[in-house]
Amino acid sequence: MRMGLTESHERAWAAIAAPGTWLTGAQRVAVAAEIRHARNCPQCARLKAALSPEIPGEHHTLGALDAAEIALIHRVVSDPGRLTEAWTQSVLAKGLTEAEYVEIVGIVAMVMMIDTFHRALGQPEQSLPAPQPGEPTCYTPPGAKQQAAWLPLVEPEDAVPADGPLYPHPRVGYIYRALSLVPQAVRDYWALACEHYLPSEVIYKFGESIRAITRPQTELLAARVSALHQCAY
Repeated sequence: MRMGLTESHERAWAAIAAPGTWLTGAQRVAVAAEIRHARNCPQCARLKAALSPEIPGEHHTLGALDAAEIALIHRVVSDPGRLTEAWTQSVLAKGLTEAEYVEIVGIVAMVMMIDTFHRALGQPEQSLPAPQPGEPTCYTPPGAKQQAAWLPLVEPEDAVPADGPLYPHPRVGYIYRALSLVPQAVRDYWALACEHYLPSEVIYKFGESIRAITRPQTELLAARVSALHQCAY
């Protein structure tokens, strides 16, 4: 395996194990464990197969998280294509804050990326890390506002130095802004994602290939995976 990938996975697990912005290290590792558990949840399978995902039933859980966290994790893992703003508000109404929602979604994206990568190579899943002690930072970016999405975002022009590095350039797409209510989630996710795909500085250099396969081959694979996932981005 390319060394950069190995190192990015190690950094990602270390980030998940560490105290986050709103969740402790123990809570973040519990989220990672529940993400894996949700893949075999019978209720999730019933919801995904149903014409409407709004059917009664209880999720099979590990028992370490509350109802709002379980609802969010299981649905995002098993049936993300049918999320709605109304459903998002129903999860928040169970007691989850908007920033906690975003932080959990960031962890889901990272764990799913790493585990899917290992399954594709026929490798076993990596063991979850031991949670690290410490308290969450509880940092709220002052420029975050609800405007273009269901939850608040930090637009590039509203970012401040206290947010830390957020965007590679001022005209980033909304895929970069999605987790920006929790700036550390942006950094953790993209440090992993760029290693799996391409770093931002070469995205638009279509004639440049920095991987073992050519750029056209890279884009063909990306388009095929996106189509299979019904991702229209």
